[in-house]
Parts: sequence; structure tokens; C-alpha cells
Amino acid sequence: MLDDIDRRLLRHLQADPAQSVGDLAEAARVPLASAYKRLEKLQSSGVLRGQRAVIDWRALGFEVEVSLRITLDKTNPRAFDEFLAAARKVPEVIEIQTFLGRVDARLKVIARDLAAYQQVYRNSILNLPHMADIEALMQVAEIKNSTSFPI
Repeated sequence: MLDDIDRRLLRHLQADPAQSVGDLAEAARVPLASAYKRLEKLQSSGVLRGQRAVIDWRALGFEVEVSLRITLDKTNPRAFDEFLAAARKVPEVIEIQTFLGRVDARLKVIARDLAAYQQVYRNSILNLPHMADIEALMQVAEIKNSTSFPI
């Protein structure tokens, strides 16, 4: 699917997404026109979905991160849809994942401090529909966090 040139372009793009296409082409040792065409092809095929700014929420004063493992009451056929719709509306929920198995969903929640987390937990999280069980895991340290794909 990807040839060596595509892989070189993607490796350099992952290393510095803000670089110009000209700089990217030079770093990957690819002619500029070829780099443009290949990047366009990677975008249109869905391999390259875009670029985004990554904001360090800790630098903005958010000190608490909690991972909530949720088990839903699946006696209601709309439990998943209604739970996910409600969870999306909580601004402090910055990530939602669903699973097959004992745990149905995981929410990543951030807050400025423990008191703020407690407010979010009591006022928003505990009001989410169809929860049968909830387990909170407070993050102590982030050891590895990579969005780069090993190309």
C-alpha cells in the first residue's frame, strides 16, 4: 500500500507536522511536485486524515486526570447510545472509548484540582444514564503518549 517514498514523507510529517511541503519534500528527498501529489493521494485515500494542534492541558492549569471505567446496564437497548450522547456533552470529558468485555466504556476526565473533579463527578458523571458500575483510576504519571505510527 505504501512505498518507501510515502513512508519517508509520513515519517517526516509526523516528526514536524507544521513544516512546509517544501521543507518536507527536502527532508524526505522527494521533488516538490511529487510530495504534493503523494500527500494529496494519502489524504484522499484516508491514510492522512489531517493535522491538528495538540494542547497541553496541564500547562493551562488542569492538574487532575482520571480514567473512568464504566459498565452499563444493558437491559435498555438504547443504553450505549444514550450514555455516549450524554457523556459527549460533559466538557471535562476529553476522551471516550468503548469496549467489548466487562467494561463497556472509558472516559478520560480532566479537572483543575481534586475539588473541581469532585464537582464534575457529582454533578455530571454520576448523572450519566444507564451506568451499572463505575471505577475511577487517577493518573499519577504519563510514561508514554505517542500518536506517531511506526512507519
